Amino acid sequence: MIRAGWRSHLTTVLLIAAFAVPGVPANAAVIDPAALVDTFVGTTGDGHDFPGADTPFGMMQWSPDTSSRPKGGGYEYNDSTIRGFSLTHVAGPGCVAADDVPFLPTTGTISNPGSATASFTHAKESASPGYYSVGLGSGVTAELTTATRSGIGRFTYPAGTPANMIIKVGDNPSPVSASSVTVVGNDTITGSVTGVGFCEANNPFTLYFSATFDHPFTASGSYNGGEYVTFDTSAGSVVQARVGISYVSAANARSNVDLEIPGWGFDTTRASAYQAWNARLGRIKIAGGTSGQQHVFYTALYHSLLHPNVFSDVNGQYLGFDNAVHTTAAGHSHYANYSGWDIYRTQAQLSALIAPDAASDMAQSMVDDYRQGGTLPKWAMNNAETYIMVGDPADAVLADYYAFGARDFDTSGALAAMVHQATATNNARPGGAYLDSFGYLPTDSPYGCCHYYAGVSSQLEYDTADFALSAYAAALGDTADAAKFRDRAQNWRNIFNPSSGYLQPRHSNGRWMTGFLAAPISGGTNSNDFAEGDSLIYTGMVPFNIAGLAAAKGGNAAMAKYLDGVLSGYTGLLSLAGLQSNMGNEPSFELPWEYDYIGQPYRTQQVVRQIQDQLWTDTPGGLAGNDDLGAMSAWYVWSALGLYPETPGTADLALGSPLFTSAAITLPGGHTLTINAPQAADNAPYVQSLALNGSAWNNAYLPASVISAGGTLDHTLGTSANTSWASAPSAAPPSYDGTATPFPAEPIGAVTSSLAGNCIDVANASNANGTAVQLYPCNGSNAQTWTVVPDGTVQALTKCLDVTKGGTANGTQVQLYVCNGTASQQWQSTSDGQLVNPQSGRCLTDPGNSTTAKTRLEIDDCQRATGQLWGLPH
Repeated sequence: MIRAGWRSHLTTVLLIAAFAVPGVPANAAVIDPAALVDTFVGTTGDGHDFPGADTPFGMMQWSPDTSSRPKGGGYEYNDSTIRGFSLTHVAGPGCVAADDVPFLPTTGTISNPGSATASFTHAKESASPGYYSVGLGSGVTAELTTATRSGIGRFTYPAGTPANMIIKVGDNPSPVSASSVTVVGNDTITGSVTGVGFCEANNPFTLYFSATFDHPFTASGSYNGGEYVTFDTSAGSVVQARVGISYVSAANARSNVDLEIPGWGFDTTRASAYQAWNARLGRIKIAGGTSGQQHVFYTALYHSLLHPNVFSDVNGQYLGFDNAVHTTAAGHSHYANYSGWDIYRTQAQLSALIAPDAASDMAQSMVDDYRQGGTLPKWAMNNAETYIMVGDPADAVLADYYAFGARDFDTSGALAAMVHQATATNNARPGGAYLDSFGYLPTDSPYGCCHYYAGVSSQLEYDTADFALSAYAAALGDTADAAKFRDRAQNWRNIFNPSSGYLQPRHSNGRWMTGFLAAPISGGTNSNDFAEGDSLIYTGMVPFNIAGLAAAKGGNAAMAKYLDGVLSGYTGLLSLAGLQSNMGNEPSFELPWEYDYIGQPYRTQQVVRQIQDQLWTDTPGGLAGNDDLGAMSAWYVWSALGLYPETPGTADLALGSPLFTSAAITLPGGHTLTINAPQAADNAPYVQSLALNGSAWNNAYLPASVISAGGTLDHTLGTSANTSWASAPSAAPPSYDGTATPFPAEPIGAVTSSLAGNCIDVANASNANGTAVQLYPCNGSNAQTWTVVPDGTVQALTKCLDVTKGGTANGTQVQLYVCNGTASQQWQSTSDGQLVNPQSGRCLTDPGNSTTAKTRLEIDDCQRATGQLWGLPH
C-alpha cells in the first residue's frame, strides 16, 4: 500500500494509474500484491524494520535513518528528525547493523555538516515496494528508488535557496575504523567506510560507493567524517543522484550503477523495482480476508524476501570469507547476511518456496563460504562470521532450502561440509564433542570459543541440526550418515528430567542442576543455560520428535497440559519468560503447532488464530518482536496459509487453518498448491473437514510430496471446534525417533587412601568454592562420594577436585571448586594408583604419608609414595 503517513495516495495522475490499489471484490484474487505492502509496519516497537526503497534480496536498501536510529532498521516511526538516507539496512535484528553512508539534502549555509538533520512529518511521507518519498522541513522533497546494487535519488529543492548534499561517510551506528571520500571531477563522489562490529563481534566490514549527480558541483568541502557539495538549481530545482555500492571496490560500485541504472530514468527504475516485487509476491495469490489482513499478509511476505542479500557485483566479483576476491559462475549471485538461528524455522523454507533460484544461490554461497572460511555460516554478516546466537543452524537452512525446492547448488559439497562441521572440532559447534562422549552438553564443562553460552539451548539446537543433516543425507542417499545423525539428534533425552517433565541443565557427573526445578513454575530463568528463553519454552523444542517428547512427558494428556500452560499467553516480551510463550521470538514459534501431534489439531487452529489477532496488526507497531531478517514475518505467512514447516530439513507441513478464502502458491517445479476455504473468517478457524485432490483428508499434516507435485486443498471451516477431525494417532504429522547416545557409566564412590581406613574428603561437606579437600576416616558420606567423569575430572557435591589457583609447584594445595574445564581440574589415573595432574605433572599427595584426620591434600612430585596411591571407585 502506498502511504503518506498511513492513508494518503500519490497525487500525480501518472503514478496513480501505475501504482494505485486495484478496486477488486473482496473474494477476487489479488492481482497487484505489491500495492498491499505497507513498508511502515514494524517500524516502531521491537520490529526494527525500515520503510525505504529496495528490491528482493537486494544489496542496496536506501532508507531514512531517524534520530534515535534503532537497531538494524535505523528508523523509528515516532521520531520526527532524519539524520540522513543511508544505503544499507538490515530488517529487524537485535543489534545495530549497516546504515552505511547517509545522504542528507539541505538548504542554506552549511555549518556543522556532521550533525545536520532534517525534520519531517508522516503527512509528507509515502512508500511502496522499491520507493520512498518524504518532504523535509527544509522544503526539500527526497525520493528514492533502487535496483539490486544501486539506486537513484530525486531531490527537489525549494527555489531561491542554496541546494546542498551532505554525504556522511563516517556516520554509522557501528564504530567506524576507517572512512574515505574523494570528489571526482565536478559531478561524482566516491568513497568507502569500514564499520567494526555486530552485536558482540568485532569483524570489520568495508562498503564502497560511487555517487554521480546530474548537476555539477558549484562548491564542495570536506569535514571529519564526510563531504558536502552545493548545486546551482536556478535552472532546475530537481537534482538526481545515481549511486552504486560494492563490497569489493569503488570501481565496481561505479560499474554496478552504470550497468543497472544507465540513465536518469527515476520512474523507469521505480517501475522495474515494483515489478520485481510483484513477480516475487505474486507467487502467492490470495483472495478474501479483510483489507487489514491482506495488508499484513503481503507486508509479511515482503519482509520475508529482504534477506539474505546479493553480495556480488554485476561482474560477479565478491569478497570471500578468506578476504580474497572471488567471481561467481555466470548467471549466479553470491549472497550474504544469514541470521541462521532465526531463519531456519520459517524464512528459509519460504524463500525456497517463493524464490528457488535465489535460494539455490544462497545455498551455494554458504558452501563457498565454508570452502573459503572453514565453517558454514552461523550468523554471517557480509563476508565474515560473527558467531552470534547458539547452535549450528546452517544444517537446517541448507536442508530446508533443498526440501522446499531450491536444489540448483553443489548438494554433495554441502553434505560434506555439514558432516565435517558436525563431527570435527571447529568454531561452529563449540562443545559439540560432548554429544558423542556424554550424550549432552554438561552445564559445567568447557566449550571453547565463539560466543558459546546457554548449554541447554545449544544442545537442543545441535540436536535439531543433527536431525536436519540426517534428513538431508537421506534425501541424497547417504543412509549411513542419515542413521548416525538421526540417532544423535535424540540426545535431548539425556537432558529431559522425568522427575520434573522439563528439559534441564545437567552436570557432567550426571546430576541435575540443583535448585532449578522451580524455575519453570516461578518464572525464573538461568541465563547460563538458555538463550532468550527458559525451560518452560525450550522443553517443547524437539520439533522432529514431538511424539517422543510427549511419551517422555507421560503421554499426550501430559503434553497437552504442558502446551496449554506455555500457550496460556502469547507475549512479545522476554520479561515474561517462565510464565508463558513469547511468540515474538523464535524459540516459541513451533509450540502452537505441536497440538497437531497429540490428537488436538483444533487447538492449533484456535491458538494460531488468537496469536494472529493479538500480535499482528497493519500498523507501525504491528510486529510483536524483532523481525530478525524476515523470520517473524515468515511465521505469519505460513500461519495465514494454514501451514507450518515444523520439522527442519523436511517438507512436512503441519496443518492449521487458512485465514483467506483461497490461496494459490506457485511451487518451485511449476506446479500449483491451491488452498480453498470458502467459509474462512476471523471467527471461523476450525476445520470441520478437509479434502486433498478431491479425497477426504483426515490427517493433521500434508505429505512432503505436495511441495513438488502440488495439489488442491478444500477446507470446510466453522466457528466451533471439530474435536474429532484428524485426532487419531495415525493422523499426527510424522515424528522421527532413534537411539540417543548412551550416558556413560561412571564410577561413583569413595576414593580410598593406601593408608587403611582413610578417604579423600570434602571438609565439612561444603560445596563452596575453595573448600579444603583433606584426608579423613572413611564414613560413606556424600563428602566422600566421588564421581570419576569421562572428561578427566573427579567430582563431589557437583564440583571438581581442583589445584588451587592453577598452581604447578610442589606443595600447592587442592580444593573443591566449580567445574570450569581448566587443566587444574584434570586428573589421570596410572596403573599403580597415582592421580596425576597433567598441567603440573605432579601427583595428588597426602603429605608425609600422614594418617591424621583433616590433613590437607596437595600436589607433589610423583614418587609412588604411600601417600600418593589411591583406590578409585569401580
